[in-house]
Amino acid sequence: LANVHSHAFQRLLRGEVESGAGDFWEWRNRMYRFTEWDAADYFNHARLVFREMLEAGITAVGEFHYLHARGNELGVALIDAAREEGIRITLIDACYLRGGLDGRPLEAEQISFSDGDADSWARRMDELNEADGVRIGAAIHSVRAVDPESMRIVATWAREHKAPLHIHLAEQPAEVEECLRVEGCTPAELLEREGILGPDLTAVHAIHLTPHDISLLGDNEVSVCACTTTERDLGDRVGPMTALADAGCALTVGSDSNAVIDMIEEVRGLELDQRRATGRRVLHEPEELFIAATFNGMRALGWDAGELRAGMLADFITLDRSPQWRKLTPAYLIYGFSGNDVTNVVVGGETVVGK
Repeated sequence: LANVHSHAFQRLLRGEVESGAGDFWEWRNRMYRFTEWDAADYFNHARLVFREMLEAGITAVGEFHYLHARGNELGVALIDAAREEGIRITLIDACYLRGGLDGRPLEAEQISFSDGDADSWARRMDELNEADGVRIGAAIHSVRAVDPESMRIVATWAREHKAPLHIHLAEQPAEVEECLRVEGCTPAELLEREGILGPDLTAVHAIHLTPHDISLLGDNEVSVCACTTTERDLGDRVGPMTALADAGCALTVGSDSNAVIDMIEEVRGLELDQRRATGRRVLHEPEELFIAATFNGMRALGWDAGELRAGMLADFITLDRSPQWRKLTPAYLIYGFSGNDVTNVVVGGETVVGK
């Protein structure tokens, strides 16, 4: 199973932000309290998060990383933690430069996320090294946080290094409204204008889209990552995942804030949320959902995995079939199992979890 979008540090918020009213932006302000770490503490924390992922059957994680107060120290801590636990990691290091599309400065809590400019971000990226089980990816944090010229620098770096490229896209209506006001177009249209869209790009969330946005993403074969448990937790609404898939986007899933770590629940939620949004059943066949959680996700993270066939990485899991009437069909897997049913996890031919 592939976890395409994770923020390991946000695992600490689980159970800590569930009282009092609010919206995404108020949640974000509370989240900022958990962004200061030293490398040793972050290494130990990330090990626990990655172990929880492995025990839920996740063999590869995309860690969307923007905690840059110590340069690459915390990114390296994430890599070291993943290697220690035996999970594949794609460190998706995010460029984060401004407080909004109007160019306003970063808030005090955001300053440590920034390298100052995209060229400095790229120089720091050049210091990160891939290794066995480690890939380096790039991210434009969002159209809010990165200006168009800097977006192009990030995309160029990713494409020159044949690295995965990710972005938070249209998670909140406020982002879309500000983009229309400042740039005269939607966030997806801005990415098209700047040459960012392409099959190497994964758009995370992609919730507040117009029909034209959906066509643009599909025509450019952009992958889309739904983070259904986090999106429910934050009140993010339901994105047009079925329309995106029909347009040509490959669907993937991620645990995002790690309020829940269970890719089977994420991909099941993708379908069930579409049912509630549309009043229809079976918008996505079980086989499609299984591919979203495996092959599509691995491809979005830059790994040749997600299928059991010659030439692919030997990553796989086994499941507990008790009670014995459980069936090992795609439909039963998606709707009858959870991450708690994982019994063994194999990464690169090595057993890393055995229950």
